[in-house]
Amino acid sequence: MIPTGLPPAVHADLSRVIESLGMLTPRWNARILITLAGRPLRYTEIKSRMPWLQDGQLHPKLRWLSDAGLVERTEHGVRHVTYGLSARGRDLMPVLAVISVWGDAHLEKATPTAVGAQPASTVQDIEDSLVLVSYRHATPILWSLQARGTAGATAIAADAMPGQRLSAVYPRLRQLVDDRLVDTDAEGTDYCLSSPGRALAPVYRALSAWAAGRPLADAAAHPVWGHPPAPSQSATGMWASTAKTPPAPQTTPAAQWRAGDLFSHQAPARAGALAGGHRR
Repeated sequence: MIPTGLPPAVHADLSRVIESLGMLTPRWNARILITLAGRPLRYTEIKSRMPWLQDGQLHPKLRWLSDAGLVERTEHGVRHVTYGLSARGRDLMPVLAVISVWGDAHLEKATPTAVGAQPASTVQDIEDSLVLVSYRHATPILWSLQARGTAGATAIAADAMPGQRLSAVYPRLRQLVDDRLVDTDAEGTDYCLSSPGRALAPVYRALSAWAAGRPLADAAAHPVWGHPPAPSQSATGMWASTAKTPPAPQTTPAAQWRAGDLFSHQAPARAGALAGGHRR
């Protein structure tokens, strides 16, 4: 676990969130979990829904997710084994629904050009959203800015990257600016969360509640993301260094979200993500 300069209680909460992101972000993990959301499936059934995965890729993924406590492997008899979500895995589904809402609002979608082409599916929104916040130090920096409102690189580095050279924080900040999660002034000396960055509040609240084993209904009381940003941060973003992005919609209630809605097609990757963001 990476060290931070945040208060102990906040650091412990952040550590659990980063650990949760580490479970979800590896490629195809979220897609496999969503595939199993309806009912337990045999290996061949899973494989038929993810035909681009070879046996040498799918078997280790299922084993890893089982070891992580998110998937249960059940032997019903000779050569009859099914994989299904554990109770912990089922509790994760409403969290993925919150992530999908953020992705649908704030990820740039590639416009289909081929005749009959379909837009990116919700599961791809989830996968691409996870990538943006899970690379090293991204989430601690976002938490620092949520708590501080506006801050310079020195203060951010003290929160998110203690013990490292100050110069190490600048590439991380540039990446977050390119991903449109952070805004900066014309001189690049002060930083604040952008509108999409502030809209991550429901995502981090849900991840925090799930990681701590609490009901999502308790997530609104989060010590960092459960209150408005610091007063120095403008409600619309301080600077015009990035394009305007519409505010996030209200979180979709878990009862209205169905795992089957996530597979609009079987394309394994998407063409577009946040401007300047990561590509799978």
